[in-house]
Amino acid sequence: MTDWTWEYEGYAPEKESLRESLCTLGNGYFATRGAASECSADSIHYPGTYVAGIYNRLVSDVAGRRVENEDMVNQPNWLPLRYRLRDGDTPGPWLSPDSEEMTEHRQTLDLRAGTLERVTRYEDHEGRRLTVRQTRLVHMADPHLAALRTEFTAENWVGTLDVEATVDGDVTNAGVARYRQLASRHLTHVHTGDAAADTVWLRCRTSTSDIRTGIAARATTSMSGTGIAWLPESHHTDRRVTQSFRPALRPGYTVVVDKTVALHTSRDQAISDPLHAAVDRVRRASGFETLLASHRAAWRQLWRRAELEVPDHAGRILRLHLFHVLQTLSPHTADLDVGVPARGLHGEAYRGHVFWDELFVLPYLNLHFPEVSRALLTYRHRRLERARFTALDAGCTGAMYPWQSGSDGREETQLLHLNPRSGRWLPDHSHLQYHVGSAIAYNVWQYCEASGDTEFLHTKGAEMLLQIARFWACRATYDAPLGRYRIRGVLGPDEYHDAYPGADRPGLDDNAYTNVTAAWVLAHTLDLLRELPEPRRQELIERTELHHSELELWEDVSRGLHVPFHDGVISQFDGFGELEELDWEGLRRRYGDIRRLDRIMEAEGDSVNRYKASKQADVLMLGYLFSPAELGALLRRLGHSLDDETWRRTVDYYMHRTSHGSTLSGLVHGWILARVRRSEAWRFCQEALEGDIADLQGGTTGEGIHLGAMAGTLDLVQRGLTGLETRGGVLRLDPVPLPELSEYDFTLRYRGHWGVRLRMTPGNLHIAVPGSGRSPIGIELARGMAVTVEPGETCDLPLPA
Repeated sequence: MTDWTWEYEGYAPEKESLRESLCTLGNGYFATRGAASECSADSIHYPGTYVAGIYNRLVSDVAGRRVENEDMVNQPNWLPLRYRLRDGDTPGPWLSPDSEEMTEHRQTLDLRAGTLERVTRYEDHEGRRLTVRQTRLVHMADPHLAALRTEFTAENWVGTLDVEATVDGDVTNAGVARYRQLASRHLTHVHTGDAAADTVWLRCRTSTSDIRTGIAARATTSMSGTGIAWLPESHHTDRRVTQSFRPALRPGYTVVVDKTVALHTSRDQAISDPLHAAVDRVRRASGFETLLASHRAAWRQLWRRAELEVPDHAGRILRLHLFHVLQTLSPHTADLDVGVPARGLHGEAYRGHVFWDELFVLPYLNLHFPEVSRALLTYRHRRLERARFTALDAGCTGAMYPWQSGSDGREETQLLHLNPRSGRWLPDHSHLQYHVGSAIAYNVWQYCEASGDTEFLHTKGAEMLLQIARFWACRATYDAPLGRYRIRGVLGPDEYHDAYPGADRPGLDDNAYTNVTAAWVLAHTLDLLRELPEPRRQELIERTELHHSELELWEDVSRGLHVPFHDGVISQFDGFGELEELDWEGLRRRYGDIRRLDRIMEAEGDSVNRYKASKQADVLMLGYLFSPAELGALLRRLGHSLDDETWRRTVDYYMHRTSHGSTLSGLVHGWILARVRRSEAWRFCQEALEGDIADLQGGTTGEGIHLGAMAGTLDLVQRGLTGLETRGGVLRLDPVPLPELSEYDFTLRYRGHWGVRLRMTPGNLHIAVPGSGRSPIGIELARGMAVTVEPGETCDLPLPA
C-alpha cells in the first residue's frame, strides 16, 4: 500500500462484502459497489449500483401487518463480464475468484486516480495459465459514464476464450440480510435491444415512482499490437442482454475487452428520453484510454480543492474517507435534488434514507464545496411544505421535518425493525427524533457563516429557520408549577431510550439535547429577523403570516425551556437519574461486544429503557455542536450556569454509561475529550477513523459505509482540533492538537477565498491567504489574540503547549 492506494492481497470470501463497500466507485450521480465483474449476487458478492435520489415504494407483509417502505433502488447491473477457457469445442467452467483454478488475486483501489484495479491468475487442470487484469472507473468528469477494461494474457498456451459482457435487469434490493423478508423487486417493464453492432441497451422503470432508466453498453475486443479485433454477438433473454466474444489467445499477446456504459434516468435534466440519451452518450464516448485520462484529470481537480496532508496511518484513512465523501457528494451533486444518504451510495442499509447525518457532513463541505452544501440544503427547502403538512397533521404549526427522508420529504422511518438476535419484529419509534429540525437549522446557519451566502440566508434559509422555530414554540408547553417550558414525548440521539420503564406509550420528556438545540434555533431565528434588511424582513413576515405575538412567545421559550440536572450533571432527559445502573462488566464478560446493547437486552426479555445506558453521545452532542463559550452562553440564557467542572462531570458521567452502538459516537467523544481529557481522546479518534475499514460495528460496513462518520473525521482535523469556528465574519481558532496528531495542514475555501492554508505544528499555527482574494481575513484566537491577514500574506501564531 501507499499513501494513495488501498491494496487487498489474496481472496477472502468472508471479507468480500466489506471490501465491496470500501472499493465502491462513484461520482455523486451514481456509484457501483466494488464487486467482481465475474460474480452475480449471492451470499458472498453483491454488485449494487445506485443513482442518487432514485427511490421506490413497496408494500410488504410483516408480522401480520402490511408495511410500506421506500428504498433507494438497486439499478440494473452493468458490471457482469465473465470468461472461460475452451478445449477445442468444449467449454471449460466459468472462471472467477471463487474458482478452484484461481491461484493469485490482488485488487488495488487507487484514490488519486479514482480507479479499481484487479489482477487474478488462474491455472487449470492441464496447467494452462491465464492472467486477467481489470481496470474500472465511474467517470468523474462525465457523471453518466462508467467503463471496465479487461486484459487477458495466456502465459503458456494457444487457444480460444469465451467472453460474455452483460447488462442485467434481473436485480432486486437484497443487500441487507434483515430486509430480505420484505418486498424487494423495484424494477419492472425491463426491455433490451441492439443499438449498433457493438452496442446494446436495456431500459426499465420503477414500479411505483415510475422513474425510467436507460443503460447502453458498448463492448469492443482486440488483440494488442496486431490490429485484430472481434465483433460481439448479442443475446437477449428475460431481463438481460449479453454480448459474447470468442477471441483467440497466444503467449506474448494480450486480448483487451473494453466495456463502456452510459446511464440516464427520467429525472435527468435536458433530456427527452433516458434510453435515447444513454445510447447517444455511449455512441459518442471516447475510447478507454481517453476516458481514463479525463477521469483522472477531474479527480486531480477535486483533490486540489480538498487538499489535506496528515502524516502516517491516520492520513491514509482520512484520504480514504475523503475519497468516499467525494464519490457520494461531488460537484455533480450540486445539480441534483438529493439529500445526504447516511450510508452513501455504497449499499442498501437504512434504505438509502436521509437522516441528520448531514450535521456531520456539511461542516466539511461548507469549507471546500459550498455549492454542494447549498444544493443539499435546497433539498430540505423543497420539502419544507411537506414538513409543514406533517406538523399540521400532528397538531402543530411550523415545520416538522422527518427523521428519515427520501423522495418527497414524508416520514420514511420504518414502523417495525427486526432484532437479528431474537428474530422478533419490534415497533420502531425513532420518528420521534424531532431534533432533526434543529440539525437542519444549524446546517443552514453554519453554511451561511462559512460561505457568506447572505442571499440564501435571507431567503430559503430564513424561511426554514422561521418554520422550524415556529414548530418548537408550538411543541413546547408551559409547566406552571415548574415555571418552565417543556418538550414532551420525544427521542434524543440515544435511540436505546424510546420510552419510560413500563410506559404504555413511547417518548421521553425534556431531552436536554433537544431542548437546548430548540432554544438555539429560537434565539438565532429571532436574531436573524432583527438583522434582515427591512424589505426582505417584511416580505418574509407577510409570506409566512408571522405575528408579533409569536416573536414574544419565541423569546420566552428560548429563555425558559427546561434543562434537567441530576447529581450535578446535565440529565439526558427528565428522569434519567432515577433509572437503574447497569452491570456493564458483567455484560462484557458474557457477550464481549455490547455495542448493540438494545438487541442483547431485548433478546433476554429486558429493555435498555430501564437503565442508565446510552447508545451514543446524546447530552455530549452539545459539546460537539457548540464551542465551550457558545454552550455556556446558551445555558446562561436558559437560566443555568455551566462551568468547566460541571461539564467535566457530565462528560465523565456519560463516558461510563455509553455502549457506542453508532459509528458517530467515537467521533463525538474524541472531539469532546480533546478539550476535556486529552490523554484519552486518541482512543476514540482512532475508533472513529477505523470504524469502517475495520468494520467495528460487526458487519454493517458491508451494507454501506457510514458517511457521517467518515466526513466527521475530516472535520475533526479541520475544525475539532483547530477549534475553528466561522462566526461573525471572522475565523475563530482555539487549537487543541493531540500528541498523536499535532502536525498537519489543509486548505479551505472561506467566503470567496480559494485555498486558504492552515498548517499546524507543535507550538505554531501558520496561515496563508491566497493573493486572489478580494478582502482580508480576520483571525481571532480564543486567548484574545486577533490579527488580519491580507490576500497574499502569511501569518504565524504561537500556540500553547
